[in-house]
Amino acid sequence: MRVPILNGIFSDETSDYRTSYPVNMVPVPKKTGISEGYLKPAAGIKSFTMGTGLDRGGINVNGICYRASGSKLIRVDADGTIVILGEIGGIDQCSFAYSFDNLAISSNGDLFYWNLTALTLTQVTDVDLGVCDYIAWLDGYFASTDGEFIIVSDLNNPLSFNPLKYGASEVMPDPILSLLVLRNQLVAMNRYSMESFDNVGGQFFPFQRIDGAYIQRGTVGKFANCIYEEQIAFLGGGVNEPVAIWLGINGESRKISSREIDIRLQNFSEEVLSKVIVEARVERSHRFLYIHLPNETLVFDASATDKFEEPIWFSLSSGITGFGAYLARNFVWAYDKWIVGDPVSNAIGVFDFSSGDNWGKKVGWRFQTPLIYNESNGAIIWELELMGVSGNVQNPESNPQIFTDYSVDKGVTWSVPKARSAGRQGKREVRINWLQNGAMNDQRIQRFYGNSDAHLSFSALEVRVEGLYT
Repeated sequence: MRVPILNGIFSDETSDYRTSYPVNMVPVPKKTGISEGYLKPAAGIKSFTMGTGLDRGGINVNGICYRASGSKLIRVDADGTIVILGEIGGIDQCSFAYSFDNLAISSNGDLFYWNLTALTLTQVTDVDLGVCDYIAWLDGYFASTDGEFIIVSDLNNPLSFNPLKYGASEVMPDPILSLLVLRNQLVAMNRYSMESFDNVGGQFFPFQRIDGAYIQRGTVGKFANCIYEEQIAFLGGGVNEPVAIWLGINGESRKISSREIDIRLQNFSEEVLSKVIVEARVERSHRFLYIHLPNETLVFDASATDKFEEPIWFSLSSGITGFGAYLARNFVWAYDKWIVGDPVSNAIGVFDFSSGDNWGKKVGWRFQTPLIYNESNGAIIWELELMGVSGNVQNPESNPQIFTDYSVDKGVTWSVPKARSAGRQGKREVRINWLQNGAMNDQRIQRFYGNSDAHLSFSALEVRVEGLYT
């Protein structure tokens, strides 16, 4: 009997069936001859350099990586050298935008420009700017918001802001949280709505609302949205509905969060969710959307979803048990590598595809099966075998273990775990199997887990059973 492993199932304390997504294992849509897809280890994170404080965001401008690190704006060079460019203050996440001449940084309500030619950092002191909560750029204008208005700079002087050029997002009386630019349109990301504006010029506010592009859902937080799949991905919702994950464009929104993801989101208050960071990354034909929650990072893969024709999610964690926050944020592709920040230290790192370790520490992975069902009859489980690629371990001297346990009450309680060697480095002929695995009355769930010492991929679970007919 071949059992799929790309996601599993369990029941909770409310007697509800729930989906179990892989942790630190990435579903890959590829025909292996054994299955239509497999699970591979998530990329590790290794140290690249040290910043000047907690990481607060980053951007690639003309091939150069700039980051907000603590209260400083820094440049990260290809060899990991850190160059401090100036003081921008604050401790919270920053927004960035750039023109042909300037990199703009919104930090702690202030706006700064790093001149890309003169290599100078200047703070905007024009009182007509007011509070700069978020910054964007398009068509020669820097656009800022203070939560109530949209303020644009003068075309010929980005340091100058004119009160006659104030605009607003007025379809609903909800606050503006951030500004995005999609298809050369300015999008006001409000709490319960999204309004798109087109540049029509003129001596006053140069942008005009596009009525047909209005969306009756908005973002829950300033950084809980990003451009993804040439659409806007956002964590939020409309009036009188709970927070979910959506894609929005051209006046329409489409929910991509599954029922299980919605349940997990509802474990958090809106205040907590308003601090969530949403970001996208394209890597090796994967199109990932990351939702950085306090206790895990949820990841949606549009590529795998298209291939499998069902929503594909998994989660990432930097904990050894597979639980806990994922310690990578603010992904920037520069110098042919992904540069990331550690949200709890000064460390700046890069993704490492040869290891699953995070910042030099082991992390746990786990996945489990759907219900293994024998037509309401009992069965003896003689053998379990994980099919996949073995013989790849982090330490050539180690012999890491993979554990399995099972539940006959749909995930409420679990058996005593049984260990099996993952095989030493280079021992690719090792079969990862377990013999004499007990019996079941009519159904059971099998779970597998280990740590990043065992850097293995799995395509399916083969189960040899003997039916007990009653």
